[in-house]
Amino acid sequence: MRGPFGPQRGFTYVGLLFAVVIMGLMLTVVSRVWSTTEQRERETQLLFIGHAYRLAIASYFATGHQYPHTLQDLLQDERFPVPKHHLRRLYPDPVTGKADWSLIPTPSGQAIMGVASSSQGVPIKRDGFDTIDEALKGADCYCAWKFVYYANRWNRGVGTGATNPGATNPPGPPGTIQPGNPGTLRPAPQPGYGAPGTIQPGDPGTNPSLN
Repeated sequence: MRGPFGPQRGFTYVGLLFAVVIMGLMLTVVSRVWSTTEQRERETQLLFIGHAYRLAIASYFATGHQYPHTLQDLLQDERFPVPKHHLRRLYPDPVTGKADWSLIPTPSGQAIMGVASSSQGVPIKRDGFDTIDEALKGADCYCAWKFVYYANRWNRGVGTGATNPGATNPPGPPGTIQPGNPGTLRPAPQPGYGAPGTIQPGDPGTNPSLN
């Protein structure tokens, strides 16, 4: 003989299962949204830090017309009686979380002209890059996000608005080398610039998440 609450208990059990399934689906959606947001934030940081390395290499080249042999040279430039500092610290790759940058050599292979992420991950950002980063458009992996300082090209003003030293021209667009001074890159503004977790303007070392 069935108790008077048998059917009600059955309905309650089914309702509980349904609620668990709905909650699981909601958590999955929230997790995906959070993951996407976090990935976009890492991309923004990668662009900014990549610009910082490129600016440091440009500064190193501008003071001696030579590329650095190691990234450490950007921290302590010993070519002068008083060492110069082109970078405050060696920042890790925001995508991998490690200082495992792929180094881009000069044609001679004796020095470094840029860095790239070592991650094989697929970027979310595929378009809408600044002029200086047009080569990143449509990249299939973060390892194709290369931040390179082409001294000869930029000094000729190809695609950057730069000119030969001494010329009088208006400043180029953000993210370019300024006329007459190949070492003064204007950092390009990024989406979410200044938001938590990003590097603050003019001071790559003020990002708490990167220190």
